[in-house]
Amino acid sequence: MTQPTRGDATVKELVRQHWNGRAGTFDEESHHGIHSDEQHDRWLSVLREWAGDDAHRVLDVGCGTGVVSLLLAELGHEVVGVDFAPEMLTRAREKARRTACSVALQQGDAETLAFPDATVELLTARHLVWTLPNPTAALQEWQRVVEPGGRILLIEGYWDHDEPWDEYEDMYDDLPMYDGRPPDELADVLADEGFSDVTYEPLVDATLWGREPHHDYYIMSGVVPR
Repeated sequence: MTQPTRGDATVKELVRQHWNGRAGTFDEESHHGIHSDEQHDRWLSVLREWAGDDAHRVLDVGCGTGVVSLLLAELGHEVVGVDFAPEMLTRAREKARRTACSVALQQGDAETLAFPDATVELLTARHLVWTLPNPTAALQEWQRVVEPGGRILLIEGYWDHDEPWDEYEDMYDDLPMYDGRPPDELADVLADEGFSDVTYEPLVDATLWGREPHHDYYIMSGVVPR
């Protein structure tokens, strides 16, 4: 795995600018937002299966416009959503106000979370690790804030684009997991970072994405050792 080639602060600011710029239209894409009752219910089913029936203290890292945060809150979990891009959080707050679900939303860095040790039972992240300058440092940080025996739950993918796009053309070399990773490779990374019972399954149901998936999507869980 390559290491970032310039200062993390510069790379992170470029990442922030990119996602601030996309916030206003992010949910319009079928594979980002929720566009039908069927899609909504299918995502609830997936999250219920993987998060379990018991209510948990959940930290949704890289929450974006709050799609997963709001679904988890609807399932009865106590959810805090964190994102690096303030414009994404603005959209998430607007959506939260239109629902009966309570979600705490705050700005933060996925690699240096402002949470004490062992304070959440479940940490979730969707399509996040590829955007991070130090993804293995982030995994260590996530392990820190999750209580022993708790889990991380990642919705990830492998995009394998021919060319970097938009602002990422200027920084993809600084992102070790740019374009995502096949599930077996990411599972090995989680195991190397100390997570146990790493499991995953494909997310190939077109209902989830509002279209036939064009890439390899999957969900992955890892347990923080006791």
